[in-house]
Amino acid sequence: MQFEKKLERQTLLLRLKGDLDLRTADSLRVAIDTEIDKRGVRTVILNLQDVQFIDSSGLGVLLGRYKKLLPLGGKLKITNVPTHIFKIMELSGLPKIINFYPDETLASEEGRGA
Repeated sequence: MQFEKKLERQTLLLRLKGDLDLRTADSLRVAIDTEIDKRGVRTVILNLQDVQFIDSSGLGVLLGRYKKLLPLGGKLKITNVPTHIFKIMELSGLPKIINFYPDETLASEEGRGA
């Protein structure tokens, strides 16, 4: 898994590429948690456009970051989800608790009063 990181104020944008699975989930968790703990990030936007595969470990990282941000008043936002990845997420129930957006712009603007 590779990711491109962009940090703006208290918002972290990650553009993920590759597989989000048992082998890569921990490195993503550490990358996000470091930004939350050390830089005070309160909004995490994950662009999944280039994710080819996700398993339960990947889903667990997403749910875990949601649960970590919630008591801090933060949000996890997911954008650009390929159809085959969204189907897996839908089966796990993630769209019922995490906000999904068609693109980064809408995810960034929501919550700013725009």
